[in-house]
Amino acid sequence: MDKNIIRDLLAKKKNFVFIGEAGSGKSELTMNFAQLMTEVTDKPVHVFDMDQTKGMFRTRDVSELLEEMGIIVHSQKQLLDAPTLVPGVIETLTDPDSYTLMDIGGNETGARMIGQFSHVLNDENTCVFFVINTYRPWSKDIMSINETLFNITRVSRIKKVNIISNPNLGLETTPEDVVAGNEKLKEMLKDSDTEIDYVCVLSDIYDEVKERVKEPLIPVDIFIIYPWLMRNPGKIIPEGPRGLSMR
Repeated sequence: MDKNIIRDLLAKKKNFVFIGEAGSGKSELTMNFAQLMTEVTDKPVHVFDMDQTKGMFRTRDVSELLEEMGIIVHSQKQLLDAPTLVPGVIETLTDPDSYTLMDIGGNETGARMIGQFSHVLNDENTCVFFVINTYRPWSKDIMSINETLFNITRVSRIKKVNIISNPNLGLETTPEDVVAGNEKLKEMLKDSDTEIDYVCVLSDIYDEVKERVKEPLIPVDIFIIYPWLMRNPGKIIPEGPRGLSMR
């Protein structure tokens, strides 16, 4: 991968927020972007797990692995479904000598808690990514996508988003799945003023996809594996690129 994509991002922004529907891949992308950032900068990279809406697929589940890679993880334990605010958000968002990534829980319930930081999240130092996986049921058409985006931005008070296309069907995603899913999203967005900023693809099929999409392509690995992510549960999961264990 050409790491200039990440270098260019860091040259323009210092804060990165990942929003989207439940299951779109926000947590995985937050972790992958954080790892890539540690590879191109000497500044501290902070990840805030702001997901208060579900008990799984959360950044905090692999905090030890992330910390081994030099990523500083911030999270707060929950009692059942009671929302909790992770401390240190404003201090880190406004620190010019570090980079901050925020993994926001799916739908408007998770996004509501970051509305109090909107004055920072809407400034020129922050990039908000809206992650879309066209294979998810809530992204099956443009009306569903618009509804999700409207609800999230309304409660979070976020004014501008950048689009990440993350078309996948789990570990056995094929290059054709990625290309077709991304083309579907482009078709849905064609009558709007919105364009796809980045496309994400599993690292092991990156080379097969890179000449087939026009948008900047970012390879990612899966940090957390659940049995239902695999069409073939008996499949042996390989070691991921960049030394990342996917077991």
